[in-house]
Amino acid sequence: MRQYSLERQADLIEAVLASHKIQGRVWGGTVTPRFIRYDLTAALGTRVQKILALRDEIAMSLGVSDIRVYRQGGAIRVEVPRQQSVIVGLLPLCKSLPKVPPLTAVLGVDEEGVPLLLRLPSPDVAHVLVAGSTGSGKTALLRSMLLSLALHNPQRRLQLALIDPKNRGFAPFRELPHLVRPVASEPKDAVHLLQLVVNEMERRDREKRSSPALLVAVDELADLRMTAGKVVEDALARLTQRGREAGIHVLVATQRPAAAIVGGLVKANLPVRLVGAVASPEDAKIATGIAGSGAEKLRGRGDFLLVARGECVRLQAAYVDEATAAKIIRDLGRQPQGRERGRPVSGPTHLTQRSILP
Repeated sequence: MRQYSLERQADLIEAVLASHKIQGRVWGGTVTPRFIRYDLTAALGTRVQKILALRDEIAMSLGVSDIRVYRQGGAIRVEVPRQQSVIVGLLPLCKSLPKVPPLTAVLGVDEEGVPLLLRLPSPDVAHVLVAGSTGSGKTALLRSMLLSLALHNPQRRLQLALIDPKNRGFAPFRELPHLVRPVASEPKDAVHLLQLVVNEMERRDREKRSSPALLVAVDELADLRMTAGKVVEDALARLTQRGREAGIHVLVATQRPAAAIVGGLVKANLPVRLVGAVASPEDAKIATGIAGSGAEKLRGRGDFLLVARGECVRLQAAYVDEATAAKIIRDLGRQPQGRERGRPVSGPTHLTQRSILP
């Protein structure tokens, strides 16, 4: 792939438009970790579809394999992949934040480079669905969210119940002091852990208690449902319906979150969705819950949409490798507060440093 300066790429885009007698100019743009976005306008009366149809020709002129051309608001945007993408490291991102509110997961950065945070106790959040095809970065995003929560919340404020059917995604978290039980990988262990959490929810309801917060995270939900049966769906349905007031939150990941796979009631109670690359527009609609989200055009490897209340925010997910995660967890285990183990005891996510939720 040839590499041009930003000004040269903008000139090439305008030259392609001019060759088709389209009066247009690039007036701005944004450099993100994965791509460069150019904003352009065209003369009044220009058919937008005529510009969208030039995608392949613009890509060829820029010397890249593919680009994305789409309309957003009053501008047409041309998205060009960077020759060398930049990893958004979780630790540097956390250190750059002046303060992370309690029970808030660090997601990554949006298209403007602004950190995105998700506050679990928010009424508009409570439970979260992560979806996307293989290679989209679902498990890596789960790990970053869990690790950011553990970094900024002691066990007296947050406890975790982890289910990992692959026995790989949550491997670095086996020694995390926030765990209420060992990571469950076998179907019978997963069912038992979910039932314990349901019992804890009922106990908290009886005692009118809601702390510490208890987060149930499930990787590869579809696989767990196939091996453990409908009892998993029933437990998750109860937790997603009633868990928020008891301080219990659910975070689940699956490739294709169709109602037949996730369960209609469970899916309806997951108001926030983090959607990575999917295979088709149909899969994009199933995953995001809205038409025309463009999730099928995401580039994978941490390129996600955050969907909340019908709004979409594109983000590059923060990343932490397994070795670094394991080191952080060992350090957490050495801290005095990290050794406070025990069963769950009864006792936001707003997007701020960028917020689309109140």
